[in-house]
Amino acid sequence: MVITKTPFRMSFFGGGTDMEEYFKENGGAVLSTTFDKYCYVNVRHLPRFFEYSTELSYSKIERVTDIKDVQHPAIREAMKMLNMYEIRLTYEADLPARSGLGTSSSFAVGMLNAFYALKGKYADKKKLADRAIYLERVLCKEAGGWQDQIAAAYGGFNRINFGPEGYEVLPVVISPERKRQLNENLLMFFTGFTRFSSDIQKVNHISSGEEKRRKLKKMYDLVDEAEKVLTDKNRDLDDFGKLLDITWKLKRQTGSSISTDNIDKLYAKAMRAGAIGGKLLGAGGGGFLVFYVRSEQQESVKRAMSDLMQIPFEFENGGTRVIHYSPENYDPVARFRGGCNE
Repeated sequence: MVITKTPFRMSFFGGGTDMEEYFKENGGAVLSTTFDKYCYVNVRHLPRFFEYSTELSYSKIERVTDIKDVQHPAIREAMKMLNMYEIRLTYEADLPARSGLGTSSSFAVGMLNAFYALKGKYADKKKLADRAIYLERVLCKEAGGWQDQIAAAYGGFNRINFGPEGYEVLPVVISPERKRQLNENLLMFFTGFTRFSSDIQKVNHISSGEEKRRKLKKMYDLVDEAEKVLTDKNRDLDDFGKLLDITWKLKRQTGSSISTDNIDKLYAKAMRAGAIGGKLLGAGGGGFLVFYVRSEQQESVKRAMSDLMQIPFEFENGGTRVIHYSPENYDPVARFRGGCNE
């Protein structure tokens, strides 16, 4: 039996520039962190007492005898890719899916980590990120960028650069005290709206063009400025919040489905109550709002957002990891042999 623990990510700047069709030509970068809310994937081989050979438990329960009958596309394609048979997989999470925190990619990374471990093979962070990107973007044909899979695999507060040759992960060098202060100045609220990121991306892709490209270039430039705010102890940390407001206004202009009237009203309410800046996390359309708020204004903002659930959080640095490993003696029968054995 294997259990993996994989964090969710909070993306601050550069979202959208991690789309392959954009960064291969223009370059891209994101500034993001993982935080202490996780998904857990439990995988073991299913004892051969049942009429089915695979059992999956997530938001629904599936019991099948043939992989091609698995309805969950990421699980189905991952099982085929890594030649996984006769398994029982259970998924649990601290936060809801389709909420703008890269939950599907965290699941993909955690599942692949568990599959490799169950096969008795080690996969480093880069391999897990690369395979999760391939799984979601190529095999499952889901629209979206690359940052979620990379953040979930690596963990920590990072600048991730994208270019024609791929990506690089650069930890942001920030003093513990300044990082703690940033964490304390961020408030996160759940809007109650959920959606599929890939669906939002498809709609926003339709609204692309030269104007969108210019907006993304400005959002890309803000990554440099935000990183300077964090790493230069002489800069006012409140500038981070002001830049969040700028990047959110730019992002709203890159696609018709990024925001809604309700989200705009919630954002305006928080700003009137004392927030310096904020943004909707993820592709847009719903999920979680995060605001930068000075300590003396936080009670005012919390009162203004009292209809929403606040989610306390702390930054984390671990990325995906195996938290339980019990070796199993598994001898696949002849009909299960073959396929990819990486």
